[in-house]
This record gives sequence, C-alpha cells and structure tokens, in this order.
Amino acid sequence: MIVLDILFYTFIIITIVQLIYYGFIFSGFAFAKSKIPTQKNIAVSVIICAKNEAKNLQQFLPHILEQDYPNFEIVLINDASHDNTLDIIETFAKTHNNIKIVNVENIEAFWGNKKYALTLGIKAATHDYLLLTDADCKPISKHWIATMSSHFSNTKSIVIGYGSYKKRKYSFLNTLIRYETLLTAIQYFSYAKLGIPYMAVGRNLAYRKDVFFKANGFMSHMNIRSGDDDLFINQVANSKNTSICFAKNSLTESLPETSFKDWLKQKKRHVSTSKYYELKHKFMLGLFYISQLLFWVLSIILLSFQFRWEIVIALILLRIILQYISVGFSAKKLKELDTIVLLPIFDLFLIFSQFFIFISNLTTKPSNWK
Repeated sequence: MIVLDILFYTFIIITIVQLIYYGFIFSGFAFAKSKIPTQKNIAVSVIICAKNEAKNLQQFLPHILEQDYPNFEIVLINDASHDNTLDIIETFAKTHNNIKIVNVENIEAFWGNKKYALTLGIKAATHDYLLLTDADCKPISKHWIATMSSHFSNTKSIVIGYGSYKKRKYSFLNTLIRYETLLTAIQYFSYAKLGIPYMAVGRNLAYRKDVFFKANGFMSHMNIRSGDDDLFINQVANSKNTSICFAKNSLTESLPETSFKDWLKQKKRHVSTSKYYELKHKFMLGLFYISQLLFWVLSIILLSFQFRWEIVIALILLRIILQYISVGFSAKKLKELDTIVLLPIFDLFLIFSQFFIFISNLTTKPSNWK
C-alpha cells in the first residue's frame, strides 16, 4: 500500500507537469493570433537542395516559380544526384532567368553531406535574405515568399514557418505522421513565442545570409548528417532575432513517407540530432516526454490496482480535455484539425515508438539524408 501511495502522489505531480505544458506553455501558441507585417518586397533567394529529385522538381518547382513576388531567385542545388535531376534543373533554367544552378559533386571529406551542398548553395545566393524549402515541397499559396519575408525586420533575422504533409484519405500512418508533425510544431512555435526558440524545419525556414556566416555555417556540426535545420537554429536563434510565421499563406506541404519502416527511419534521424541541442532545450523537451510516459504508465498501474481510481480517472480526463483544447486550437490554426480525432491513441503510439527509436539509436546510427 505504501508503494501505491508513492506512485499515486508521483502521478499527481506528473499530472501537474503535464497541465503546465498544455495549459500554459502550449496554450500561448494555441490562442495566439497571426500577425502579418507589411510586405517589404526585399530581394529573396529561395534555396532548394535536391538529391535524386527529378520527379518531384517537375511536380513542385512550378509552384515556386509562380510565386507572386517582385524580386526573387531560386538557387537549385544538385547534390550529386545519380538520376536526371540536373537535366530537369537545366531545362527549367532555360525558360526562367531567375534560376541559379549549383552542381555539387561528392568529395571524400563531405561524402553524402547535405550541409556541404547547402553551404555551396547559400554562398552562391545573390540576395541577403534566404528562404529554404525542399524539392518535394510546395507552398500552398502564391504569397508564400511575401508572407514569410514580411516577418524580417531590423531585429528579426530568422523566420520559422510550418511545413505540413500532404493528406491521404483513410491512412492511419498518414494521419499519425501529420499529428506528430503538428505536435512538434506546437512545441517549437510555443517555445519560440516564449522567447526560447530551439528548432525549425528546413521545409519552411528563412534567415539572413549574415546569420549563417557569422555562425560559420554548419561547421560546428558538419560531422552530423542531419540537423541542417534544427541544429543550426538551435545554435543561432534567440528571443531577439527570431520570429514565427503561421499565417495560412505561409504554409508549405510535402510528401509524407508511405511505410512505417521509412517513417521510423526518418524519425531515427530526427531524434538522433536532439542530443546535440543546448542543455536547457534538452531539459524542457525531455521533461515533457518523460512526464508523458510516466503519466500513462502510472495511470495504467494505479487503475489496474483500482487505487483511488476515481481521482486517477478524473485527472486523466482533465489532462485529455486540456490537451484537446490546446492541441485543437493549434491544429485549427495550422489546418490539421482532422488529425486530433484519435489524439489519445496517437499520443500513446508516439510515446512508446519514440522510446523504441531512442533505444534503437543507441545501437545503430542513422543513415545519410538520401
């Protein structure tokens, strides 16, 4: 009985931690209103790094070329592709004079390293304001460049946007991927709003070129295959130089993985970079994950023994209701409202799959980016 008492009071403390996250930290973004500054019409270089992306470039590059913006170039980086990516890029360049080609060949020191290719592309960019996205990604609006770039100012040199994944009907995996993407975005938007930016996604990210060069680019983590987006932002972003953009015209959409194996492989790469975050960021993210895990483990134990089950169930319901409110308003804001229908199921699945990924990463290293 003493053991159950200890577990019960631990459960109460863990529940309070979860309520703080969902009721205070995440609600700041959930109830935030999108502010779109006046369009500045600054010259922008859109950076796209492509490795074996011939098909995707044919499908998605026209959406960027059709952007309603007066002054932008597209820097297309062919990262040692072995398909006809370079041919496709050159074909587009013949009919569009705002395309700049950077053809990267593998060298021994940076074999298969996306950061090396991106560095060459950034150096080749004509303009000081950079907007990064992926070859399998498209803006959902013709005003993507205008909306993202409007958040630059004399003090704001980094703009963090949202990169969604394309919706597929009747797919559990697709909805799970989109929910996990939503939850990740809620965290990095919420912390950035609190003045603690810690990551971004390369599918929709902007920063000034001088930010890149003052930080010596990716040199401090060039040996780490992933992290050209989150590790870089973890290194350079702070409360003064970072702005968040989640207006509907700023969103992008990418192709999601279509198998659990590929999704887990992708997640292994992402999780492997988090251990290189600053200590304060690892603490706040770790506390959230551990409190989630313990919340459900302790709930199951206490309910299996029917120990003060009325209070346990009440606290579970309180946490779920607050979670639905916080995540729900954020999901509506980011056009992902359909993903929260199975929220408790996805919650449990992600908690335990992330635990599996963490254990797996201890024994095997994630592969190259492509």
